[in-house]
Amino acid sequence: MNRKHLRPGGVRLRIAAAAARIMAEDGIDSFALAKRKAARQLGVGDERALPANEEIEAELTAYRSIYQAAEHSERIVELRRLALNAMLLLERFRPYLTGAVLKGIAGRYAEIDLQLFPESAKEVEIFLLDQRIPYTSVEVRRYSGDRVRAVAQLSVTWDETPLRLSVFDPRDERLSLKTSPSGKIMERADIAEVSALLGAPDARRRTG
Repeated sequence: MNRKHLRPGGVRLRIAAAAARIMAEDGIDSFALAKRKAARQLGVGDERALPANEEIEAELTAYRSIYQAAEHSERIVELRRLALNAMLLLERFRPYLTGAVLKGIAGRYAEIDLQLFPESAKEVEIFLLDQRIPYTSVEVRRYSGDRVRAVAQLSVTWDETPLRLSVFDPRDERLSLKTSPSGKIMERADIAEVSALLGAPDARRRTG
């Protein structure tokens, strides 16, 4: 009986470890894609055996601490510096860093995710046009509790790095936002907090 109870957990752990290795070595940034690839590699067809993102995050952190410690640390610092520079340019729209770069789990080809809270989404688009920054736009869904938000997501290239700008209603700034109704709250950090992560004073003081 105990063996039966342990078997699903053992499979989940193997998939989580394989997914973490795929994310670390192949630069994949999507948990869903990594866990599906890992399950196929291990011949697991039961979706109930798939690990949660948090389980993969734990395995990914452990893997990188052993095999990619120096390389990964340097890459995270570089991505956070790029994010901070973009946030300073977009300061009028109240930017926050979120996602894998903030968490410190971003891979080689990771995108930088910023949340913006302008008075109007059009303000951001006009600003990008004025700055001659090309962008593409799609609509994505974000959630606060069980309430859905339709959010414009603008994709640009910032210093040769993909940058995603999720443009929220200003009233959403005080809410806890998620990517799915049952998902975890999205952590975020403002300019001062990202500056602190980089061990620097608030960058706004140096540019004022």
